[in-house]
Amino acid sequence: MEKYKQEFIEFMVESGVLKFGEFTLKSGRKSPFFMNAGDYVTGHALGRLGEYYAKAIHDTYGDDFDVLFGPAYKGIPLSVATVIAYDKLYGKQIRYCSNRKEEKDHGADKGSILGSKLKDGDRVIMIEDVTTSGKSIEETYPIITGLANIEIKGLIVSLNRQEKGKTDKCALDEVRETYGFPTAAIVNMDEVVEYLYNREINGQIVINDEIKAALDAYFAEYGARK
Repeated sequence: MEKYKQEFIEFMVESGVLKFGEFTLKSGRKSPFFMNAGDYVTGHALGRLGEYYAKAIHDTYGDDFDVLFGPAYKGIPLSVATVIAYDKLYGKQIRYCSNRKEEKDHGADKGSILGSKLKDGDRVIMIEDVTTSGKSIEETYPIITGLANIEIKGLIVSLNRQEKGKTDKCALDEVRETYGFPTAAIVNMDEVVEYLYNREINGQIVINDEIKAALDAYFAEYGARK
């Protein structure tokens, strides 16, 4: 596993973004883990997060793109933090772009887009925290593809939960098959469990035998691993 992935897993735990225990998801499932990117709230945390996203994008998609699109609302700070990090790490100027939930009808920047305007020929990577149902992509894909003749190079999320979405496949696979562009994550749950099992972080074992058993049972029922 790449070093930045190991660091990112520890970063999620230390930031309180990735937790283990018992959680009820929107779907009603009882999950032994929970991830909330909304807990990245400081400049330092967002700076590091942007760097991990930038490294994963560079590793997965290279530099052959122009715009990073983050669906409102969580995708807005993700896209901003990542384009800053991309400039810092790779010296490439990437524009950020997000959709507005409510279209602005006045001023020089009126319209449905926040940040850079999209133009014909733009190569776009979409960025999200985690994809569980593909709903935000379903909402925003027709918006941005309707604004200009663009090419979607792929989608990047922070964590692939590797569990069944609307079908027996995980949400990232469903998005890829529905829209025809690649999907990727900084890390997936297999990598998280492998790295954290019996590993001590800040003086505490994050995934002990009890939590590992709960994770195994959860993925036996809901998993969509390859």
